[in-house]
Amino acid sequence: MHVQHALRFHARLRAATLWFAFAAFGVSPMARAAGDLPDKTIVYCSEASPAGFDVAQYTTSVEASAAAYTVYNRLVEFRRDGPGVEPGLAESWEISPDGRQYTFHLRHGVKFQTTAYFKPARAFNADDVVFTYQRMLDPEQPFRKAYPVPFPYFRDLGLAKNITQIEAPDPYTVRFTLANVDAPFLQKVAMPFASILSREYADNLLTGGNARDINQFPVGTGPFIFRSYTKDADIRFDGNPDYWQPGIVQVRRLVFAITVDPAVRLQKLRSGECQVMSYPRPADIAAIRADPSLQMPSQVGFNLGYLAYNTTKKPLDTLAVRRALDMSINKRAILESVYQGGGRLATNPMPPTQWAYDTRLKDAPYNPAVAKALLAEAGYPEGFALDLWAMPVQRPYNPNARLMAEMIQADWAKIGVKARIVTFEWGEYIRRARAGEHDALLIGWTGDYGDPDDWLGVLLGCDAVQGSNFAKWCYKPFDDLIKQARATTDVAARTAEYMEAQEIFKDQVPFTPIAHSTVYQPLSRDVAGFRIDPFGPTRFWGVGLK
Repeated sequence: MHVQHALRFHARLRAATLWFAFAAFGVSPMARAAGDLPDKTIVYCSEASPAGFDVAQYTTSVEASAAAYTVYNRLVEFRRDGPGVEPGLAESWEISPDGRQYTFHLRHGVKFQTTAYFKPARAFNADDVVFTYQRMLDPEQPFRKAYPVPFPYFRDLGLAKNITQIEAPDPYTVRFTLANVDAPFLQKVAMPFASILSREYADNLLTGGNARDINQFPVGTGPFIFRSYTKDADIRFDGNPDYWQPGIVQVRRLVFAITVDPAVRLQKLRSGECQVMSYPRPADIAAIRADPSLQMPSQVGFNLGYLAYNTTKKPLDTLAVRRALDMSINKRAILESVYQGGGRLATNPMPPTQWAYDTRLKDAPYNPAVAKALLAEAGYPEGFALDLWAMPVQRPYNPNARLMAEMIQADWAKIGVKARIVTFEWGEYIRRARAGEHDALLIGWTGDYGDPDDWLGVLLGCDAVQGSNFAKWCYKPFDDLIKQARATTDVAARTAEYMEAQEIFKDQVPFTPIAHSTVYQPLSRDVAGFRIDPFGPTRFWGVGLK
């Protein structure tokens, strides 16, 4: 569901007239109460509109940046200064000796945000955690029945089947019981989909028959308070003056200026219209580095751009056809033209910086003649036609999907395969891809929590075929290995199982890995405290202006 225009918000919430009058002049009641927050504004030129603000139903970094890491918090948070997790809304936790029970002790005194559409009557407690997870876990939960949406991450990660009980022994303790050991469980509950909602706010929406508004008007405990959203134009936030963690909120206002064209984003950055921009074009990297008014940190991307084959559709359900398509793609030419020095060839279904990466795997040699012979043996001597989907937005793992699609189209034409390039608006693209409407699909992934399960399970596991497994590939020998690896904390055993799984992947070719990219982050020279998030979202925690 698309988020509604801010004017509809104005019409529906007549009681908020005064609040909007303030907003029209760039000041909200929240800002007036901001006290010690620096009276500064950061404008972020972002690349796409979010599909919504109910982050549990989305999997892209667009929603994570625009909601999960602005409005919300989680029980534990990924560290900003290195790998692993740190306390979030849970200040401590214990794991039972058998590894199947996690007990979280919640932070006291954390306030939910006061907005024009909600004024909390109580502080955060265990009811909010139980509500957040039961909504994803129980199809009969009243709020979920009133607003039925999918929860792809929760399902793809195996949590929908593995969590057997969530209970609150007291108002500041929550206990999860699992059917099986889940080695990366703590990392999973630090992910954006696990952002904690206000049960009180949800109850108010349910009582008023407005459950869908949770996707339009978010309320959380996070560092920024949602003010308004104008689709395809901007999202406006106020700094949260009551945020529980000191030093995180460094500005009074945060604006996402949605700017699809990377050339326009750069122009706005140079003119001072924004201080941070997403994803520069590879051709602009050298000029940005040379500009004394800008800074541009970079790091090796924990990502993968790839081409998924819908293995439930003919002729892509035939292994010989997938192998032919794979070996007829000139990946080195793509790397040179699309990434322009900002990437490296991909061979595996995860990046080489991920532990358990199998360095022994090799690509089939680029060979159109052999590929054409394979097609003939598979019963397609004259080739066939298919749709090739290209993303409408720039992503860190693919700076120019249209150009990549055109190059693959030309490569496949050499073996008689006629590819029609198709695209949709980003949210629609993901929705249709999850539904399996595509033939072949350009997509990618940025690691969410540093575990091989995030790649092999989420992108290729049977539990994920309705979610982020865009190849729709469910292969039991592979899936058994992934589930076995997930159910033990023995790193050596897990590594061996993941190595075997990668060999199966390479043999079966559910998708073609294309490249891993370098992540570049252009900033105005006066931005301070910014850190590139290895997991993809853009976070403004601790970010200010000099």
